[in-house]
Amino acid sequence: QVQLVESGGGLVQAGGSLRLSCATSGRAISGYAMAWFRQTPGKEREFVAASNRSGGRYYADSVKGRFTISRDNAKNTVYLQMNSLKPEDTAAYYCAAKSGNYVRNPRLYDYWGQGTQVTVSS
Repeated sequence: QVQLVESGGGLVQAGGSLRLSCATSGRAISGYAMAWFRQTPGKEREFVAASNRSGGRYYADSVKGRFTISRDNAKNTVYLQMNSLKPEDTAAYYCAAKSGNYVRNPRLYDYWGQGTQVTVSS
């Protein structure tokens, strides 16, 4: 079992930055692909970024060049640095973990955090 707790969300103006953190416990994240998803009311959960066990990083086209995922295996924490934020980035952001390699389908992730809200004002 892996427990995930996100933090770092909040209200920011367009063009600003936020850094989300996902603190984990239970098992070492070095054995998991870690990802960030986001969701707005009435929509499907959307892939944002992922970090594979091998160190590979993957991004949705909508955030490429603006967001950076990183992981600190020693601290069992995953981060999402979000720069140049846009109003369309407003969503609840969720951290997720799965064994094996990353995928973009949220249904294939085994563990989820409770989410943290990010609101970007124009």
